[in-house]
Amino acid sequence: MAGENVKRRFEYERFGPLIALAILFVISAIASPYFLQTQNLLNILRQVSYTGIIALGMTFVIISGGIDLSVGSMVALVGGVVILALNWLLTVFGEGGEAWAILFALIIGLLFGAGLGALNGLMVTIGKIAPFIATLGTMAIFRSMALYIGSAGVFRSESNLFPDLGMGNVLGIPNPVVVFISLAVIFAIILNKTRYGRYLCAVGSNPKVAKYSAIKVNLTRFISYVAVGITVGFSAVFLSARLNSMSSTNGGLNYELDAIAAVIIGGTPMTGGAGSIFGTVIGAITLGIINNMLNMLGVSPYLQGTVKGVVIIGAVLIQRKRSQ
Repeated sequence: MAGENVKRRFEYERFGPLIALAILFVISAIASPYFLQTQNLLNILRQVSYTGIIALGMTFVIISGGIDLSVGSMVALVGGVVILALNWLLTVFGEGGEAWAILFALIIGLLFGAGLGALNGLMVTIGKIAPFIATLGTMAIFRSMALYIGSAGVFRSESNLFPDLGMGNVLGIPNPVVVFISLAVIFAIILNKTRYGRYLCAVGSNPKVAKYSAIKVNLTRFISYVAVGITVGFSAVFLSARLNSMSSTNGGLNYELDAIAAVIIGGTPMTGGAGSIFGTVIGAITLGIINNMLNMLGVSPYLQGTVKGVVIIGAVLIQRKRSQ
């Protein structure tokens, strides 16, 4: 009997976010006749892909027992650097080398994002600064740097081909969504099928025991921050490509909230030690559907944050009941 209860609890914890998404999907379909239109569903997936990609890396960080509040500001800074690099590369490669300029700008964005993530990781691991404080500080630093470099304005691309990267599609599926799904598969394999994934959960569960088990705790945590920096690089590139610009003031604004919310709604506890990439994907889509329905129902944008906050608090309360 006890074994059956444990199994039911496990199944509920694993599929709970998916069940909640299914219920929300049905309610949304009933509430609005436009919800099930293909274009609307693709728009939802496109919108959630930017924060969803970041949430994949954030899952690793939270599983390790940390948090990263700087990802929103990092998006603005990385996106701005990508556009500046692209404009410079266009002069280097000339008219016939625009595709190469975009490719190298993409690589620069990923490397720069990884570098900023590494900076956070070093402060947390080597500097022994609490993740909340370290990333709160870099959140202000990255935004300030973006504002300074962009003169508190907008970084504008001079490329005519760059928007195709953000607005293009593969078999009708938007490029950012394809990358979101592809990265989700990669991150899921790393978390569930590799030694690093096991180490990550061990470090988040009990770092002292992990250290006694010969696990390199600092290195494991450091890699998780580099991972979230890389995901920020992807998101910044596609967001700046879609708009062919990046705002130094509003770019990536509140992305850290959406990324963390997606992870929590997906069932990953803030205490670390466990988590699910599949759950994070479901959490990101759930947030996207909520935002979409609120817009369709004409709810004031000033109240949408309230709904999002209630959903986050509810997810945390559910997790607390599960652990009791």
